[in-house]
This record gives sequence, structure tokens and C-alpha cells, in this order.
Amino acid sequence: MNLLPTLMLGSLAPGDGIDVGVLMAVAGVVIIFGAFMVLARRYKRCPSNRILIIYGKTSGGRSAKTLHGGGAFVWPLIQNYDFLSLDPMQIETPLEGALSLENIRVSVPSVFTVAIGTATEQMNNAAVRLLGLSTAGIMKQAEDIIFGQLRQVIAGMRIEEINRDRDSFLGRIQENLEPELEKIGLILINVNIKDITDESGYIEAIGRKAASEAVQQALIDVAQQERHGSIGVAEAGQEREIRVAQAEKQRDIGTAEASRERAVRLAELEKEKVIGERQANYEQESAVRDAEREMRVRVAAANALAIAGENEAKASIAGANAELQVREAEAFQLGESRRRQADAAVREAQYIAEAKAAEAEGTKREAETRAQLESVAKAEKAKTIVAAEAEAERLRILARGEADAIFAKLDAEARGNFEVLAKKGQGLEQIVRACGGAPEAFQLLMLEHIEAISETAAKAISNIKFDKVIVWDGGGAGGDGAGSGKGGAAGFIKSMAGCLPPALQIMKDIGGVEMPEYIGKLVPDVVAKESPESDEAAEQSPVE
Repeated sequence: MNLLPTLMLGSLAPGDGIDVGVLMAVAGVVIIFGAFMVLARRYKRCPSNRILIIYGKTSGGRSAKTLHGGGAFVWPLIQNYDFLSLDPMQIETPLEGALSLENIRVSVPSVFTVAIGTATEQMNNAAVRLLGLSTAGIMKQAEDIIFGQLRQVIAGMRIEEINRDRDSFLGRIQENLEPELEKIGLILINVNIKDITDESGYIEAIGRKAASEAVQQALIDVAQQERHGSIGVAEAGQEREIRVAQAEKQRDIGTAEASRERAVRLAELEKEKVIGERQANYEQESAVRDAEREMRVRVAAANALAIAGENEAKASIAGANAELQVREAEAFQLGESRRRQADAAVREAQYIAEAKAAEAEGTKREAETRAQLESVAKAEKAKTIVAAEAEAERLRILARGEADAIFAKLDAEARGNFEVLAKKGQGLEQIVRACGGAPEAFQLLMLEHIEAISETAAKAISNIKFDKVIVWDGGGAGGDGAGSGKGGAAGFIKSMAGCLPPALQIMKDIGGVEMPEYIGKLVPDVVAKESPESDEAAEQSPVE
């Protein structure tokens, strides 16, 4: 195009009639257009997936000018340009035999995805370190950096941390690797850990352990659910049986209560009938029975009051003794406390005297010793006072407890005796009312003891050997001749017979039992005479 105006000008002769000025204008336009085209070809636009690097003579004394997006003019002769791709690069790192913190060799095959960064500093570093390198060369540099940093990260972690906390492991890898990659203009896009194994099988053992624990936990959960189900079924059955049993119990209780109320009502009606009949029979003797009953009740009440008074007096004595023990304990406490206070004061005075003696020497160490002695003395004093007060309080509590126990025991005995006598009086009152009078009741009560009385009397004469009894007959000596009828065996028999009437009277008075007439008969109008002449008549008159 630059030769065209020249050829055109050369082919035209001056005599052709063409204006030279027009030709010069056309030539200038052509030249300007050509220069514009040349300049346009030196303006370089940067695609979004590349970095434009302009090197040569750049402003600011920099070795290169980097640009991502947009465009820039590249001066001919003094500048040149090149592009770096921003496409991600996947780098496989089959790392094997890396030592962990426990010195166990670990294999961590991984895939790292890296690319050239678009930050200003990262593009400048890439322009300096990676310009002119192929993709394989860039990946080789990144791979060496990744291997080194990955080994460093593994060396600072335990196998359990690497295997269990993958996020922490990846975080440490990014933390260590990204600054190193930025030094050559690369950034870390992604880290994919394919697997983690070790030569000793530790990770596999951990996995088996976790799987076993998971299986065991699942079995435990299943067993617990089955147990809950069994327990629920058992509880439902138990609740049903309990409700059935309660219903049956209520039914049986209702039936038993109805039967009991019927029997009680019939017994009450029968009792009212019997009481009415007896009340009609005993109306005439009610005044006498009431008087005797009231007398016996008063006697029983008086006895009860007397026993209650004795018990109350015993309780008062016990209370006084307890109060005396309490006061003795308090006095002992006061004396012991004052004695210990005095001992503590003496010790305190001794310690203070020693401290003052140490202070007189004027040394700092002895002054500190005095302060320590004073604190020890005060602590000892306080400890002694507290111990004395605690001991006194313990003695006071023991004394009060013993006093309360004695008072409660005597009060319970008094109440028990009072209740016994009161119940006994009520029982005697009912017996007197049922028997129709005090004499009848007395006879009834004595009949309960007639067997014991008879047994006692039989034991009294059981050792007498009647076959060995020898009666010495003086032949009327002493005025008791054969003619008097008092000598010999006959007199002995009559003497024994004379002892029977009092016994017969006792049997009748106590039990209301009358002996046959051939044993003897009581004569109420016989009066014993005190004169010696009437002794024989007195002995023979009761028995016919």
C-alpha cells in the first residue's frame, strides 16, 4: 500500500493534466491510514481467561506490566508482550511414607487444583516466575511446593487428628501452602484428599474400632428398644392385673363389710334385748350396785392418781437431776472455756514476749517471726475457745437428751399405769354390773382363784404322813382322862374337825359353795366364851 502512491505518481506524466496537489493529498491520506493501522495492530486486548504481560521499557522501573481484562498499547521496538493462561491446573500428589507426629509413615494421595492469581502482587510474581514456562513446567514447580508443605503439615499432626478432623487437616494445608504458592503467582483453588493410609495399619484399626463401636451401639439401642417394649407390655399387663385385683378387692371388701354390718347389727339388737331384760331385773338393786361401783371406781381412781403422783414426782426428780446435769455441764463448759482461754492468753503472752524479745534485736527476720508467733497464738486461742465451746455444747446436748429420755420414760410409765388402773376399774365396774352386786362379783372373781387356793392347801398338807402319826394318850393325865373324851386319837380327830368350820365358812364366803352336812354344819348363834370351863363346849358345839 505504501508503494501504490509512488507507482501512481511515477506513472503519471506532468503533461497528463492531473493536479499534483490532489495527488499529494491522496498520498498523505494513505500514509496516515497506514500509520493508524500499524498503531492499531500494536494495541493488545486481554481476554478474561488470560493475563497480559508487557515487558521491556515500562513505567515506574518495573520489570513488567500485568493486566487482567481491558487492553494496553505495546510500543514497538521498546516493548513486547505475552499471555499467561488462568485455566485451573490439577496436580496429583501421590504422597507416600510421610512421617506423622508419632513417627508413623502415612500415605496421603491427593489432588490439588491451582491457578494463576489475578491480584496485582500475584500477577507480578507470575510474570517474574512463570513467564515463558509451559503448563507442565508450572505444574512441576507447584508440585514440588505442594509435596514439601504437605509433608510439613503431616509431621505436625497425629494420625487420629488427620483421619478424624479432615477440616482441620485441610485448613492447615491451605494455611501453609497458599503463602508459598503466592510467591510464584499461584493460588490454591481446591484440595481433594483421596485416601489416608499408614504402613502399620493404625488407621484401619481405628476404622474397625469405630465400626465395631457403631455396631455395638446399634445392638445396644435395639436391645434398649426391645427392653422398653417388653417393659411397656409388662407394665400394661401389670396395670391391668392391678386394676382387676383392686376391683375384686373392692367387691370382696364391700361384701365382707355388708356381712359384718349385718352381723354387728344383729348382735347389737340381741345385745339390746339381753340388756333390756337384765336392766328390768336389776332395777331394784341398781342403787346398791351403783354405790358399790362408785366406791370401787373412786378407790381405783385414787390409786391411779396416787401412782400418777408418784410418777410425776419421779419425773420431777428426773427433771431436777437432768437440770442439775445441764448446769454441771454448763459450769464445766464455763470453767473449761475459761481455763482454755487462760491457757491461750498465757501462750499468747509467751508468744508476744518472744516476739518482743525478737523485735528488740532489731532484725527484719526476727520481726517477721514475732508476727508469725502472734498469728499462731491467736489461731491457737481461737481454736481452743471453739473446741471448748463445742465440747460444752456437746455435754449440754447429751445432758438434755438424757433428761428428756428419763422424763419421757417416767411419763410413759405413769400414763401406762394410769391407763392400766383405769381400764381395770372399768372392767371391775362392768363385772359388778353384770353380776348384780359387789358380793356376787367378789365371789365370781374368787372362783377364778379357787383352783390355785386348793392347790396351795393341798401342797401344805401333802408332806404329812398320816400313817406315821402317833398319838400319845396320857390316860387322863392332866385332867384329860379317858372319860373326858379329849384324850387319845378321838381327841385328835375332834381337834381336826374343829378346824373345818372356819374353812367351810371361807369356802362359802369366797365361792358360795356349801359342803355336805355330814362334814359339818355352821351354827350362827354360837358365841365363844373366854373362860376355861367353856373350852370343851366351844370345841364340840360347831359340829353335830
